Amino acid sequence: MVFNTGAALLDAIVLALAARDDEGTYGYKITQDVRQAIELSESTLYPVLRRLQRDDCLLAYDKEFAGRNRRYYRITDIGRAKLHWYELEWKSYAEKITGLFEGGKGDE
Repeated sequence: MVFNTGAALLDAIVLALAARDDEGTYGYKITQDVRQAIELSESTLYPVLRRLQRDDCLLAYDKEFAGRNRRYYRITDIGRAKLHWYELEWKSYAEKITGLFEGGKGDE
């Protein structure tokens, strides 16, 4: 993708993915899901996960899978509130950009 993906957009995407399941999801799955929309390396994702944990938006826990521990990330109430704010901001942003592409003023 030719457009840069900033930290806020990555945070929003990760929170949206973690919110899909009440038990949360694990890092590798998040990476694979994000890659369906944008190019992303695992080395980019893990600092995002740590930041969201530090900001109390995600809770991390380990769960045994196939004889190994897998780290899961579950969205918190703070994370849900932040995700809701990101969703509102994204809708406004997308409408403005779409308006510009379609010939509108983009600031209505």
